Amino acid sequence: MMKKKITFYLIFGYIVYLVLIYLYLFQFHKNGISPEIAGTSADPTTFLTDEELMASEQYSSLRHFLFFMQIPYEWIFYVLLLLFGWAKRMEFFSGKISKKPIVKLAIFSFCLSLVTFVVFYPIRFVSWTFSKNYGISTESFSHWMRDNVISFWIDTILLFFIMIVVLFFIRRKGEKWWLYTWFVAVPFVIFAMYIQPVVIDPLYNEFTPLSNKQLEGEILSLAKGAGISAEHVFEVDMSSKTNALNAYVTGIGGNARIVLWDTVLDRLDEEEILFIMAHEIAHYVERHLYIGIVGYLLLLLIGLFFTAKLLKGIVRKYGRVLQIHSIGSLSTFPLIIVILSFLSFGASPFVNAASRYQEMRADRYAIERIQNVDAGISTFQKLAKTGLTEVDPPLVVKWFRYGHPTLKERILFVESYRNTFDNR
Repeated sequence: MMKKKITFYLIFGYIVYLVLIYLYLFQFHKNGISPEIAGTSADPTTFLTDEELMASEQYSSLRHFLFFMQIPYEWIFYVLLLLFGWAKRMEFFSGKISKKPIVKLAIFSFCLSLVTFVVFYPIRFVSWTFSKNYGISTESFSHWMRDNVISFWIDTILLFFIMIVVLFFIRRKGEKWWLYTWFVAVPFVIFAMYIQPVVIDPLYNEFTPLSNKQLEGEILSLAKGAGISAEHVFEVDMSSKTNALNAYVTGIGGNARIVLWDTVLDRLDEEEILFIMAHEIAHYVERHLYIGIVGYLLLLLIGLFFTAKLLKGIVRKYGRVLQIHSIGSLSTFPLIIVILSFLSFGASPFVNAASRYQEMRADRYAIERIQNVDAGISTFQKLAKTGLTEVDPPLVVKWFRYGHPTLKERILFVESYRNTFDNR
């Protein structure tokens, strides 16, 4: 009876939530041009055709809806996994195959990853289909599936090692498991940041030194002035997957890499590319990567602390209903995932606000370094055009989705420097 009651409330609440999100995105939010930007360089009607403007509004709203749909969908899935004993059955199945704890855990993590992959596949497929239909994605279904399979195995291996650490400390350290888990996470996060550019990223794409050596020299000159000891600029073959634009500086220490998507090289001129690279280099100048690592580790510490408290209380009160016989059991892990995901979602507006501040600082560095207002503005306009990105998204979307300032804010900010440079 309790299972049916909880299931009913979960599904009913989810439907009401989806209706409210739909109304907010498609009915209540008006896509008209605000008087603040009408006729300015931030007015999308000045650089997008009517068809592009309509496509941008439609595509952005669909992407936002899928995002807000997926978050509670994940929570409900894991709760039902526990509620109906599927997690417990996976634990029992793993134990039947092998009595060795490490093998049992490996089988369980594989099963949990596989079920999760299958359940979330429809949402990923719909998202890819929308992207394909609106001309953002250029990736074939086979290549898209290949990337999904790679992600599945990476996620499975990662889940396996996380479960080893978390369950080991839950069983050995009791209520202090969250603190010991965090201590182990610190070097792991730093190591992951170090190897990502040379181990993880090449699994998805091919990286080659920039073929335009003159442009490479200009970018390396910018980088050298910022103290980045890179010997090459890399281009990555993203045109086989997307029409969107991007560039970044990644990695730490000797593994630092300056990367340009080939779509950037095809669609932006040299001044626009230098503006983008100056922005990315600014993150190194202002140590945003290291600040981000420290901030992430601090949030992880707080998140693990509250996860431990909530986990204990939920298992004590609802353990029987959720079919969790012990906090240290394998079937507890879906609940840990739900709690961490819920806390992460709740913290995202604050994390995004901090990220937007850093991105605005990087924009300031870029425009003051390049001193080309037109290049900065045209870069952001092309980002909107190629990615069908809203110039002025709804406020709630900005809070939960935008780690960068809106394109309206970025264009107006760069435009504010025009008089500064014109008067010199």
